[in-house]
Amino acid sequence: MIKGILLDYGGTIDTNGLHWAHVLWEAYQHNQVNVNREAFSQAYKYGERALALKPLVQPHHVFYDVLSLKLKEQFDFLKENGHDIDVTAIDAIARECNQFAHTTVEKAKPVLAALSANYPIVMVSNFYGNIQSVLADFGILHYFRSVVESAVVGVRKPDPQIYQLGVDALGLNAGECVVIGDSYSKDIAPAMHLGCKAIWLNVAGWEDAGGSGQALNEVIEITDFAKTAEVINQFY
Repeated sequence: MIKGILLDYGGTIDTNGLHWAHVLWEAYQHNQVNVNREAFSQAYKYGERALALKPLVQPHHVFYDVLSLKLKEQFDFLKENGHDIDVTAIDAIARECNQFAHTTVEKAKPVLAALSANYPIVMVSNFYGNIQSVLADFGILHYFRSVVESAVVGVRKPDPQIYQLGVDALGLNAGECVVIGDSYSKDIAPAMHLGCKAIWLNVAGWEDAGGSGQALNEVIEITDFAKTAEVINQFY
């Protein structure tokens, strides 16, 4: 029987399964940033590493701030690699993606309310030290008993230890917990390593290869976060 939930954030709640690289790539197209997919992919990876390594994100920053900082790093990388791009697109892309996230989170709120009414939930996220400000700005912080954030605890997915910290925060055994996330390698595989159950929001990864057929037999797959509350009952 499931007694607690460990829930991913980015790519799960805020995009309903779309990898953020997809969302940003589409926004690049909408705003006529003329780079190819490979160049964007390299810039995206650079931006992710930059925000993880540099003390750019502050605890009070909301998601719009994170997007702006991340996009500046991406654009700097592209310009340094010879791409002629207009930096004024940064704010337009940040605003577009921030609005997309707010719209998606609004749709997720009834699901979070239903889940939290029946289970304690712990957020487990690779983030930059400001996830609580982001969750508060989106109006969903109160749904979580606790938050385990990589920049705070010093452990990042896919290390299963970050999910073990979530299990410990719930005060349960791993087998009594279900992990819900959009990445097979960062959410589902660590969950199964610990002995947790897993629900994979499998919509559109970027470079996530997924798991073996045998492993997937032990995972419930969904394509809409709204289905989460009903499929948890399949573990009974």
